[in-house]
Amino acid sequence: MKYIEFKVHASRQGIEQVTAMYMKYGITDVSIDDPADMEDILNNKNEYGWDYIEDDLKNTLDREPTISCFFEDTERNREKVQTLKILVMKLKSDEQYGKFGWDVDFGRLYGEEIYIDDEDWKDKWKEHFKPTKITDKLVVKPTWEEYSPADGELVIEIDPGMAFGTGTHETTSLCMKLMEKYLGDEAASKKIMDVGCGSGILAIGAALLGSNEILGIEIDEDAVRVANENIELNNVGDKVKAVQGDLTKGIDFKADMILANLMADLVMKLSSSASKHLKKDGIFISSGILVEKKDVVAEAIKAAGFEIIEIAEDGEWCAIAAKVKKGFFGRLFG
Repeated sequence: MKYIEFKVHASRQGIEQVTAMYMKYGITDVSIDDPADMEDILNNKNEYGWDYIEDDLKNTLDREPTISCFFEDTERNREKVQTLKILVMKLKSDEQYGKFGWDVDFGRLYGEEIYIDDEDWKDKWKEHFKPTKITDKLVVKPTWEEYSPADGELVIEIDPGMAFGTGTHETTSLCMKLMEKYLGDEAASKKIMDVGCGSGILAIGAALLGSNEILGIEIDEDAVRVANENIELNNVGDKVKAVQGDLTKGIDFKADMILANLMADLVMKLSSSASKHLKKDGIFISSGILVEKKDVVAEAIKAAGFEIIEIAEDGEWCAIAAKVKKGFFGRLFG
């Protein structure tokens, strides 16, 4: 089987805009290759970081960032890629006409498709995805790697497939660290909802930490399939399930904690729905937010009935932990 990689070359400033474009088109799982992330790791800015770095990656820190999504090579998906090319060109045109302000630079915004054989796809992941300790307790490892956990470590087995949730990007690791912190020793009594669950990594992590009822929600059918495969792989199918759905409609689930590793615009859009799906004293943890947008996102979260309890940062990214504001719960349901 062959795959199509649609890759957009952009600047750091353009990463979020391209990712938002993908999401508006229904593509929620992307792969971001940002050399600044590698520079942070080499400078030991990440508490845990990678335990394996290819030498050739160290020598390419001056390359431009790319944002990719992947499809099976079908006629329908080839048409989808051509539509994405047009959307990228429109984004560049909007930038040049000042739609986003006159001081922005989204880079080249050049989109290209690359056809990948199945074996090439697998080898690419095997080369660059290695066991990584993400939090005090949680370690993420690919299914093809061997790893002997230390005392107290909990290992999440992941085969990203078409879902791209490996835990190593700041957006996921920040969310996972806050999840572990606020679950604390009471995880067994907490119901969790993971909005935009991708590969299922956060939901699986919650189960390993002790939660007994976790619901993952995804709008992408392929991601739901991959998430459920990973759930079974980690033997937590009695605690976790992933379903195709949208938090804003048709979801009947009240959680003690909602996780939303998305993007800034989506976090702001979904905050009101999150407050309606939380129990009293519930915690809302959102990630995928650029630091430069943390204030506007925090204000939107507060306007949805939350109070901010923590903002964690890692490099250019941040995650926000909030809880339902006292008295607001009663106004919603009283």
